[in-house]
Amino acid sequence: MVNPGGAYLGADVFLIDVEVEAGAELLLTTQSATKVYRTPGAFAEQGMNIKLGEGSRLELMPDQLIAYREASYRQNSRISVHPTSSLVMAEVVTPGWSPDGATFKYEEVRLRNEIWIEDGNGANLLALDNLRILPPVNDVTGMGFMEGFSHLGSLVVVDSRVDQGLADELDRIVREFDAYTGVSLTMTIAGTTGIVLRSLSNSTEELNNLLGACTGVLRERWYGQAPLNLRKY
Repeated sequence: MVNPGGAYLGADVFLIDVEVEAGAELLLTTQSATKVYRTPGAFAEQGMNIKLGEGSRLELMPDQLIAYREASYRQNSRISVHPTSSLVMAEVVTPGWSPDGATFKYEEVRLRNEIWIEDGNGANLLALDNLRILPPVNDVTGMGFMEGFSHLGSLVVVDSRVDQGLADELDRIVREFDAYTGVSLTMTIAGTTGIVLRSLSNSTEELNNLLGACTGVLRERWYGQAPLNLRKY
């Protein structure tokens, strides 16, 4: 995906629709980091609708989201997953550089993901992940605000092969990285379960390596494929 404007500005609204048809496989990434500049008067927004057909596979691996000084950004995603399809979705959020060298100068970042399991019998909500970061309101070095870290990484996996054993294995893998990470399982609907991994660090590279190690395990085990190397830089 290529951002035609180069960056998001105030009152920008981007709408993205992705459909992976039955039996198809898609690896979707961005050309470069998603940058949100100053948004005076109105926030920038991205809406994404994703639908996975029967037996399909989607790996959504964008470059990091960078929120700069005085930026306000909202991202709303609705994801429809068939019980036989597979979703792997990663994201990294980082603060942008400011002239005085300080971080966390953006105003707000909201990330909301709805994940639905849909088959011929209708739709059931598997997970609702709603994250809101308000840097100016919090003490960035204290408890209660990202535990003093500046960067956030997330990984969402929805697949019928997800279980407690996989969650435990990913938990062991992330302990090798300089990050504070938690791993949770969703409920099971129509034989499909989700994993939500959230990691805090002070380094984009560390989070990218951590997420790459986790997704690499899934690619090798489920498909016999090597870890991703998108060769952008």
